[in-house]
Amino acid sequence: MPLSFCGNDNASAYSVDDGVLDNGCFVDALNLVPHVFLLFITFPILFIGWGSQSSKVQIHHSTWLHFPGHNMRWILTFTLLFVHVCETAEGIVSDVYMKSCHLHLFLPAFVGFIAATTSVVYYHNIETSNFPKLLLALFIYWVLAFVTKTIKLVKYYEHNVGVQHLRFCITAMLVILYALLMAVEINVIRVRRYVFFANPQKVKPSEDLQDLGVRFLQPFVNLLSKATYWWMNPLIIGAHKRPIDLKKIGKLPIAMRALTNYIRLKDAYEEQRKMVTDQADKSPSIWRSMYRAFGRPILLSSTFRYLADLLGFAGPLCIYCILLRLDDRKSPQMSEQKNVTTSDLIVYYVSSHELLENTFILAVLLFLALILQRTFLQASYYVTIETGINLRGALLAMIYNKMLRLSTSNMSMGEMTLGQINNLVAIETNQLMWFLFLCPNLWAMPVQIIMGVVLLHYLLGFSALIGACVIVLLAPIQYFIATKLAEAQKSTLDYSTDRLKKTNEILKGIKLLKLYAWENIFCSSVEETRVKELTSLKTFALYTSLSIFMNAAVPIAAVLVTFMTHAYTSSTELSPAVAFASLALFHILVTPLFLLSTVVRFTVKAIVSVQKLGEFLLSDEIGDDSWRNGETSVSLESCKKHPGAHTKAINRKLPLRYQLDSFEQPSRRQPRPTETEDIAVKVNNGFFSWGSNVATLSDINMHIPTGQLTMIVGQVGCGKSSLLLAMLGEMQTIGGKVHWSNKNRNSVAYAAQKSWLLNATVEENITFGNPFNKQRYKAVIDTCSLQPDIDLLPYGDQTEIGERGINLSGGQRQRICVARALYQNTNIVFLDDPFSALDIHLSDHLMQEGILKFLQDDKRTVVLVTHKLQYLIHADWIIAMKDGTLLREGTLKDIQNNDIELYKHWKTLMNRQDQELEKDTDVADSQTALERKNLRRALYSREAKSQIDDEDEEEEEEEDDEDTMSMMTSRRSKIPWRVCWNYLTSGGFLLLFMMIFCNLLKHSVIVAIDYWLATWTSSAQNSSMSAHSSVNGTLTDTAPFDLSYYTTGFSILCSSGIVLCLIASLTVEWMGLFAARNLHHNLLNKIILAPIRFFDITPLGQMLNRFSADTNIIDQHIPPTLESLTRSTLLCLSAIGVIAFVTPFFLIAMLPLGIAFYFIQKYFRVASKDLQDLDDSTQLPLLCHFSETAEGLTTIRAFRHEARFKQRMLELIDTNNVAYLFLSAANRWLEVRTDYLGAVIVLTAAVTSICTSENGLQSGLVGLGLTYALTVTNYLNWLVRSLADLEVQMGAVKKVSGFLSTESENYEGDLSQVPEDWPQQGEIKIQNLSVRYDSVLKPVLKHVNAYINPGQKVGICGRTGSGKSSLSLAFFRMVDMFQGKIIIDGIDISKLPLPTLRSRLSIILQDPVLFSGSIRFNLDPERTCTDDRLWEALEIAQLKNMVKSLPGGLDAVVTEGGENFSVGQRQLFCLARAFVRKSSILIMDEATASIDMATEHILQKVVMTAFADRTVVTIAHRVSSILEAEQVLVFCEGILVECDSASSLLSQDDSLFTLLVKTHK
Repeated sequence: MPLSFCGNDNASAYSVDDGVLDNGCFVDALNLVPHVFLLFITFPILFIGWGSQSSKVQIHHSTWLHFPGHNMRWILTFTLLFVHVCETAEGIVSDVYMKSCHLHLFLPAFVGFIAATTSVVYYHNIETSNFPKLLLALFIYWVLAFVTKTIKLVKYYEHNVGVQHLRFCITAMLVILYALLMAVEINVIRVRRYVFFANPQKVKPSEDLQDLGVRFLQPFVNLLSKATYWWMNPLIIGAHKRPIDLKKIGKLPIAMRALTNYIRLKDAYEEQRKMVTDQADKSPSIWRSMYRAFGRPILLSSTFRYLADLLGFAGPLCIYCILLRLDDRKSPQMSEQKNVTTSDLIVYYVSSHELLENTFILAVLLFLALILQRTFLQASYYVTIETGINLRGALLAMIYNKMLRLSTSNMSMGEMTLGQINNLVAIETNQLMWFLFLCPNLWAMPVQIIMGVVLLHYLLGFSALIGACVIVLLAPIQYFIATKLAEAQKSTLDYSTDRLKKTNEILKGIKLLKLYAWENIFCSSVEETRVKELTSLKTFALYTSLSIFMNAAVPIAAVLVTFMTHAYTSSTELSPAVAFASLALFHILVTPLFLLSTVVRFTVKAIVSVQKLGEFLLSDEIGDDSWRNGETSVSLESCKKHPGAHTKAINRKLPLRYQLDSFEQPSRRQPRPTETEDIAVKVNNGFFSWGSNVATLSDINMHIPTGQLTMIVGQVGCGKSSLLLAMLGEMQTIGGKVHWSNKNRNSVAYAAQKSWLLNATVEENITFGNPFNKQRYKAVIDTCSLQPDIDLLPYGDQTEIGERGINLSGGQRQRICVARALYQNTNIVFLDDPFSALDIHLSDHLMQEGILKFLQDDKRTVVLVTHKLQYLIHADWIIAMKDGTLLREGTLKDIQNNDIELYKHWKTLMNRQDQELEKDTDVADSQTALERKNLRRALYSREAKSQIDDEDEEEEEEEDDEDTMSMMTSRRSKIPWRVCWNYLTSGGFLLLFMMIFCNLLKHSVIVAIDYWLATWTSSAQNSSMSAHSSVNGTLTDTAPFDLSYYTTGFSILCSSGIVLCLIASLTVEWMGLFAARNLHHNLLNKIILAPIRFFDITPLGQMLNRFSADTNIIDQHIPPTLESLTRSTLLCLSAIGVIAFVTPFFLIAMLPLGIAFYFIQKYFRVASKDLQDLDDSTQLPLLCHFSETAEGLTTIRAFRHEARFKQRMLELIDTNNVAYLFLSAANRWLEVRTDYLGAVIVLTAAVTSICTSENGLQSGLVGLGLTYALTVTNYLNWLVRSLADLEVQMGAVKKVSGFLSTESENYEGDLSQVPEDWPQQGEIKIQNLSVRYDSVLKPVLKHVNAYINPGQKVGICGRTGSGKSSLSLAFFRMVDMFQGKIIIDGIDISKLPLPTLRSRLSIILQDPVLFSGSIRFNLDPERTCTDDRLWEALEIAQLKNMVKSLPGGLDAVVTEGGENFSVGQRQLFCLARAFVRKSSILIMDEATASIDMATEHILQKVVMTAFADRTVVTIAHRVSSILEAEQVLVFCEGILVECDSASSLLSQDDSLFTLLVKTHK
């Protein structure tokens, strides 16, 4: 067909006799002018400006200033583009009806499309460079386009082309659009005044755009970038080169910050509160508050959702129309060529009906509908997720704010527990957030279901309703399965907690278990619990697979029932158009019906959460504490240390009672200046309660003198701490008043009785938000004797302590809390029993240096609660309490003169304290030393671990240096195939084979069902057509149509498909279950049998993580992810296979699509993993901050630091929210791209199918191909998401597998030479023994030779680190004896099996270890001893009477770690345990280090009597305990330097033993 602009089939086409504008071709040419003008004007500007704008991405994004009407312009331009597409399509279809080619019918429309695209690109560039003057070109273009289109419309009207013609309607729409765009342009001129006005408007960018830290640009980018998340490209692609960190994701925009949303929600809530103030029975509605604050975005999201759902039906309808047209083409009545002209415009005018009869037009429409539907759907998801995150941030801030005002009585009376608050923070807020995510479904689903059923009824009639009923009836079953799943998960959690508790005990007491050869007993106990957990997991797996099965099987069942009913009840045959449109509709219908159960469940949970939240927000608050708002400026003088005179030293040699008698009021204090008030705090007629309206403190009349030391004393539980809290306003005031002097600063430094630390560095815990003053800080550290402890920490005072840091002992924690109170620059210091966890030396030092010197020299008012009466002589004012009332108040002299009884009582108590002192002074040093030693040990294991890690890192770094950057990035983007293979094979090869086979078979059958449907409908149609043609008189040879053959085949295939769905989902879950069982079993056994060195260098938390978080992922998360991945992958592959089978040309288009898909998933997986890690890592500090605030409420309020803590909480919420927002934006980024790829696949499949169908392809197969193309769109993003999730989850398998490569101890040995009663004598020969902990470490014992006679009592001593404990471990082969040997009773211990050796010796360790269970279990876990033997052992250990008094006797409960017994009692239980074993050799490894003198005397006595005939080797912490030893071995740096009896070593003045005894170390 020859080309010409106006066509060459009519001579009058170029005639202008009737006037230029009456020539339709000329009018079309005139319409080209504005488009060509725009292209000529804008292209130079774009290309010239392109060079300067090439670094657009790096430009400070304050340039992204939107001009007025920005969004309106984008929407209008998109509409314009769509109308141009319709105009082009209409022109092409019109042209088909003409004899020659008329370019003027579609060329102007096509150029208009290019011009509209150029206009928006041009506009975007002008906007980003903020240069509005260049918009004038666009204004001119809109005016010209409007004028030319109006001329065209007028001419159509004159020539009787009206609304019935599509071209008239399109032109009218274009006129309206150009007019609106012109109006938008005029509005920009009006607001920005960039032209026609003398002074242009200067616009300042918003605060967010000026802040370079704001990287979340979704609210600021243009509409196209918003819809496609194009602004995320640099982040996602950049993640491939360098991991995403918090710096990269920056801050949140102001509108999304927790503070903004909190204010919004709080205002709405306060409004509700005001509305119900008069109605006592009504509480403010949180639902209404949430709607007021966040209703608008939810409505916007719902609108997007409705549009997406309605557009979703375009798929089935387009398939129906395409197949109908293809069938019509094949039918004998082919439409004849129409050749109609209208008046003088000499062209054919198409109606909308004729346009939609063109299958290619339908294919393009389907493509555009899919693109729009997916864009709206992702926009809806994004808006709900953003709103959900904003709501969560607001709720968290609201909960935190309320928590800071919670009355202490609420917390202490158990009305509001810490657990409840943590649940509100971690669970309830998340439930509400998830409810908001699913919220639009609540009202979108019913519409979707109704629309689906109506369309099905239109296509299939009555039979469609039966199919829909099947789906509706099966939906409640899905809900039932979901509730059962939740129950199974809960019971699994209970067993999991129990198993973790046991595992934790094993790992904590592993040294003892190995030394006693009890590993297997405890290991089997964990295995028992694991079996119960696995049984529960089986139920969980069963319901999970049922849920998956329902999702897959219900559509098959619905289709089977529908088509069977239709086949036998309907008079019309099933055509391909009806069958495949119905199939697509069923797929749409199933999703909302199954989502419904989830939505209902979350709605119920949300209602419960709102109820809990409402109760919390209405709970009692602390009283108004305006009494403490005395405003004074902070004087700098108080920050400096005054070198005041030294206080009188405490004389330890003189008993306290004499000191008390000779006490005089200290003369060192200057009389206070007259302007200061003498009283700091005063209480008048105070009655205070802990919330029960029963007064805890009654009739309190007292005052605290300013600048003096006030001590509060009294028995335990008499209300001393309550008095402090009453003054701080923490208790409920029933009567009376607390007066604070105005001159006092409004903050009080307070050290609570129970030490409270932040998860922060030591320095941050002490400075507590105050400016750092080096001199003052150093003085406080020395005062609290913290320097030796800080020196032990790996990073000094910059070491993190608290929950997530290093665990400190009670004494160390208490001293840090006291240091915090001392460091604060406040007039008043409250110290609540600061000496309770300190030994006598530290207490004295703190009293002397801290309270008497540091605080009082600063002239600060100190209130000290204490039990240590020896310090009363230093008090300026004493308050004695008894049973919640004030017993006496005054100076010590006053009390001595006025209350002789009380004074005598104190003297008696001091007598006792004196006697205890004599005992304790010896223990005192050792307690602090032990705390420091434990800390050193904990750190040693960390250091050793980190050393090994550092070495590994160095090796890795060296490798990385050798590798190029691309190697590193490829390593990050590689899927861990080996780990996946390890996981799959750990489930067993049989199950793996079954899983693969069943899944392949299932998907083959599903394809077969649809293929069968295609052949059935095609042959049914052929038979009806042949019947039709035979009626018309033409005979055709076609095989007779056998309905029963097709229905039987269809039924069999559908039934087998349903069965295979069940088997396939079960095999995946079962394989996951077996893999989980085997991995846990192997992990437990590997760790239990690992050498002791492994436990020294591996932190306990890391091992526990393998058994908790990682095992949980393997148990519950990997199987569903694996199932989702296999299903998505096989569905996508089968779809592509089917389309390729229908039209092989499709494979050509698949190549570029496949490459695009590969890169999308590659970039997304890496970025998603990083963002997931960021989300997880930012969540923990937030939860920790909540729990630590709840624990330290009184301290925070006393210090008046609420504002600082609120600020920190807002920062933590924002940090977590920005990570979560980026993660959800990354998910949208992926889904938009895979959805668009899916839409291209549908377009390609449709076009190639239509082309192929003209060569005789059955329309049934075209329907098959199109239906499968539609499903690809849904499953492409699931494939990538599942792959990304699986990759993250495989990290857990990798970590567990890393532990499985641990070497085990060598448990083998020769039993043939060992007598039953070995060792009988207890004779020990040590020959040239050298020992090390690992082959890479230096020896800790070198060439030791010693001989111990049977029954001899031997002492081993030496300084810390000299190797004494290593020798005790060598007896049990716990360390590497690489040289020499130990011979016990003539047998070399290295030849023996480990369990035999360890079960025949006994040891008592320094740290007494007890396990939860019964006393019987702790003494004899093997259950080999009689009760008499156990009672005998308890009697020897002086515990018989105590155990008899317990309920249950030997079966009395021992809590975890033996916490229900004192340290001394625990040590005695360990002695009884050693006696039960009846071994002839007993080793005591510093067994008396952590116990008091009295218990040590018992121990020594027992060892001398009960173990008189046994060999006892004592490793001594205190040298005094081995002065009676028959032989003493003295070690120094791993070498045995002295070996003789204690007496002979003491007689040598220069011996190391003598030196050790003298220095008492």
